[in-house]
Amino acid sequence: MADAEIHCPAKLNLFLAITGRRADGFHDLVSVATPLDWGDTLTVNLRGAGEGFALMCDDPAVPVDGTNLVLRAAETFRAATGWAKGAQFILQKRIPMGAGLGGGSSNGAMALRALNHLAGEPLGAPALEELAAKLGSDCALFLRGGPVVMRGRGERVEPLPAAGAARLRGRRVLVFKPGFGIATPWAYGRMVAGAPGSYLPAPEAEARLAGWLGDAAAPAERLLYNNMEGAAFAKYLALPTLLGVLRRRFGLEARMSGSGSACFALLPEDAPVAEIEAAVRGAWGASALCVAAKLQ
Repeated sequence: MADAEIHCPAKLNLFLAITGRRADGFHDLVSVATPLDWGDTLTVNLRGAGEGFALMCDDPAVPVDGTNLVLRAAETFRAATGWAKGAQFILQKRIPMGAGLGGGSSNGAMALRALNHLAGEPLGAPALEELAAKLGSDCALFLRGGPVVMRGRGERVEPLPAAGAARLRGRRVLVFKPGFGIATPWAYGRMVAGAPGSYLPAPEAEARLAGWLGDAAAPAERLLYNNMEGAAFAKYLALPTLLGVLRRRFGLEARMSGSGSACFALLPEDAPVAEIEAAVRGAWGASALCVAAKLQ
C-alpha cells in the first residue's frame, strides 16, 4: 500500500494581468487563480533513513531527474526540516506540459504537502507556503485549496474574499488544449518585445479586480481577463479563431489560461457540452485535450 496518495490539481488563471517587468528579470502580476477538481495523482512510498528520492511517471515526456519539481520539492523539504527518510514518487500525469495549467507547480507543491504530512507536520502552513514559493512563482497557490489572489511574481498569495470566491466555487468549466504547447519564457519574451496588449499598469489591474469584487451581481464571466493572450494569439491563430467560434455559436466567454496554450470556457448549467467538445475537436483535431471540470 502507498504511504500517501494526493491529488495535484490543475489551475486556471481567471484573471491575469502582467503589470510590468522587474529589475530581477521576473514579471509582476495581479491574478485570480483557482484549482480544479481535475489533475494529476502523486503517490508516495517511503524509504528508509539515509535513502534518496526517486520519481517514476507514466508520461515519458516528463523528466524524472533533479529538474522535476517533485524531486526539487523533496530536497527542499529535507534541507528545511532535516527529515532523514527517502521516498519513491509515482506520478500519474494528466495535466499536459506547456499548457498554462500549472501542472509541474502543482506536483511540487503537493509533494511538499505529502512529505510534511508523512513527517508528522513539522512545518506549519506559512512555512510550507514559503518553501513552495521558493520552488516556483505559482507553487504556493496550490496549498490554499481555493480561489486566490496572486501578486508580486506570483509568490504573494491570499484567499479571494469570501463573497467573490462563492461566485466561483463549483462553476463548471471546459478546459481544452491543442496539440501544441507554448513555452512560458517565449510568451514573456514576446511581452518584453512589445506584443499587443503587453502590460496593464498595476493600478488599472487592481481597479478591475476591485470593481468585480465590489459588484455582487457580477458573474464570474465578468472577471475573465488575460493580457498574455496578445502575444500568443498573434502567433497561434488557432487559439483566437476557436474562441471566436465558441462565443458566436454557444455564447461562451472563453479565455486562455496563463501563458497558454490551454484555454477554458465557463459553462452555463444548460450548456451542450458534447456539442462544444465536438466543435473544439473539429477545429483542433481529435487529439485535442478536452476536459469538463469544476472550480474548487
